[in-house]
Amino acid sequence: MTATIDLTAELCGVELRNPVLLASGTCGYGSELAPFIALDELGGIVAKSLTLEPRAGNVPPRITETPAGMLNAISLENIGVEAFIRDKLHALPPSLVVLASVFEIEIERYAEVCKRLDGVARVAALELNASCPHVKAGGIEFGQDPRVLAQLVRACRQATTRPLLVKLSPNVTSIAEMARVCEGEGADGVSLINAVQGLMVDVHRRRTSLRNGLGGLSGPAILPIALRMVYQASRAVKIPICGIGGIATGEDAVAFLLCGASAVQVGTLTYTNPGAGLEVRDGIEAYCREHGVARVRDLVGALEAWPPG
Repeated sequence: MTATIDLTAELCGVELRNPVLLASGTCGYGSELAPFIALDELGGIVAKSLTLEPRAGNVPPRITETPAGMLNAISLENIGVEAFIRDKLHALPPSLVVLASVFEIEIERYAEVCKRLDGVARVAALELNASCPHVKAGGIEFGQDPRVLAQLVRACRQATTRPLLVKLSPNVTSIAEMARVCEGEGADGVSLINAVQGLMVDVHRRRTSLRNGLGGLSGPAILPIALRMVYQASRAVKIPICGIGGIATGEDAVAFLLCGASAVQVGTLTYTNPGAGLEVRDGIEAYCREHGVARVRDLVGALEAWPPG
């Protein structure tokens, strides 16, 4: 008789069926993938980032393929927080764990989105997208200045009783410092990494490939960067980490767990394969069977050091 592998995970006090979620911006509001996969077999989803009012994205072209990845400058187009609560949540399976991603251009507006989501029973936790430009600070990312990041986390922590994760930017000098700032201001966890800033050029037209110029690089190309940052953050803080960046297989996900992540998010691969999250889950289970691991939680932070010499 084949032994059962315990795939359950916990992220900021939220119990997950397994450690695999779908990343914000790659699974819409969840219902878009319902015709293709059994959503409630996932660990959960992080729905598309929400603003106070509906937000239009950038003018196309705003997405392009890159070697081993994708570059996008969609600019967080969304229907707004009230429409999400009213029109989208009820369409999701009752047992699906839903995290809501929060995005805005000013701290006060971030906090207001958190406040409006606070009493929504279907929302298990909030994830702050801290990688957007801060208008009052001259267009820098919230997640690039530790003082601004601290203000953001503090305001949102006061606005909600829900578990609060902060999605950190990789475009920083020290990811450990940023993770410590979040922990110090009461965040329940951190998600990392967001997309890496990049640029592609259409040499035949002598223009940038995206109308916006710069975009966010995601996909397998950023996997080593993401693993490095999860590894560094896990040694700097005690709060849980959700690992993101270039996951394409179960072994990729296991690498994040070994580096200290309690759960992972599958993103870019979902664009070409809607069932990618479930395939990654199956790959984690296969790894556990092969290596005699009874509980997936036992993999978290279990990276072993090389022997001396």
